[in-house]
Amino acid sequence: MRILIVEDEIHLAEALSQILKKQHYSTDVVHDGRTGLDYALSGIYDLLLLDIMMPELDGIRVLKALRSKGISTPVILLTAKGDVPDKVAGLDVGADDYIAKPFSTDELLARIRAALRRKGEVIPEDNLQYGDLSLHTSQLKLTVGGKEIKLNLKESELLELLITRKQAITSKEQIIEKLWGFDSEVEYNNVEVYISFLRKKLSFLQSKVRIQTIRSVGYVLEVPV
Repeated sequence: MRILIVEDEIHLAEALSQILKKQHYSTDVVHDGRTGLDYALSGIYDLLLLDIMMPELDGIRVLKALRSKGISTPVILLTAKGDVPDKVAGLDVGADDYIAKPFSTDELLARIRAALRRKGEVIPEDNLQYGDLSLHTSQLKLTVGGKEIKLNLKESELLELLITRKQAITSKEQIIEKLWGFDSEVEYNNVEVYISFLRKKLSFLQSKVRIQTIRSVGYVLEVPV
């Protein structure tokens, strides 16, 4: 799961990023509305945390621009306590929820989970199943039968992406955008390295699941008959 944080209070933005990373979300952080809009238009994010009062473009204008271009990514507005008109305006132009500053970590995480459920996403705390695999995303653990192995965060995110896309082929470009961000300087060989790591771990677990390379296209999970 990848979350974009658009917040001009730098210390708050970094604190939010650290909180989410501890929950195994990937995050990108920007500090003004115009940059936030550019990032959000990429369509790679599962959720946006969007401050209303920001330089360049305020959060309401960012949200309105996203919805006008058909970007349906869930958005939680970060608002000042008591700013009812801003909350109403945000909901009217397509916000999924809002949370007033200051807020507790538990409330923020609960609202994020609720917004993702409404979108129909698989929440990271659940276990993902594919063939004989069980991916425990909250624990970064992969099991087959009675055997298990720990994954690092990028391995878990990559396998989660392949599982949730089911039989759809996932390109290297899609993997880089989803795991590292659309403006990342990560190269294709980074993807190949993590695919190799996962293949070795699947082999160690003696899983029937295979990561197939579709030449010049990408990767797909298969369970040989």
